[in-house]
Amino acid sequence: MNKPVLAEVFGPVTGSALRIKQAVLVVLGITLLAVAAKISIPMIPVPITMGTFAVLTVGAAYGPRLGLVTILGYMIIGAAGFDVFAGSTAEANGLTYMMGGTGGYLVGYVLATLALGVAATKGWDRSIGMMALAMLVGNALIYVPGLLWLGTLYGWDQPILAWGLTPFLVGDVLKLALAALLVPAIWKMIGNARG
Repeated sequence: MNKPVLAEVFGPVTGSALRIKQAVLVVLGITLLAVAAKISIPMIPVPITMGTFAVLTVGAAYGPRLGLVTILGYMIIGAAGFDVFAGSTAEANGLTYMMGGTGGYLVGYVLATLALGVAATKGWDRSIGMMALAMLVGNALIYVPGLLWLGTLYGWDQPILAWGLTPFLVGDVLKLALAALLVPAIWKMIGNARG
């Protein structure tokens, strides 16, 4: 039996009020994804952007269906030319940007959102260890299509891992740890408030 995700434990649970709540959550989620993508923390060898943190956290908090609607809404807004991605700008955006080197990672965002949503329905988001494991799987689901697309786009004779994986590992470990602590802590606060 599936467990409720964070988005399901507050507010209306049936009828038109539920649909309004879900619509508001989708808008808030897309906004969070867009803002987090633009947050850049100076770090060596590359700055840490908070985009993957937001993707994985939204997936866990929203579950697979609402998470999928949210991430696809984000992708549609990006495809329409709005500056919502980490490396996009007013000049480099839309489908042109999405088909560049970042394209595979954006596909991975969708896969990771679904995976974290499913993990949350299994209760993985309630413990630090299981949430960390879910985040690790989510990160792998982002990197695999990202690296495959880089190799396809630029050629497998290029240093694909040095371009698209190793510079980001330190930042991803930090974001993984943050989310693995944050989501179970929210569940604990909900439990304490109800108790």
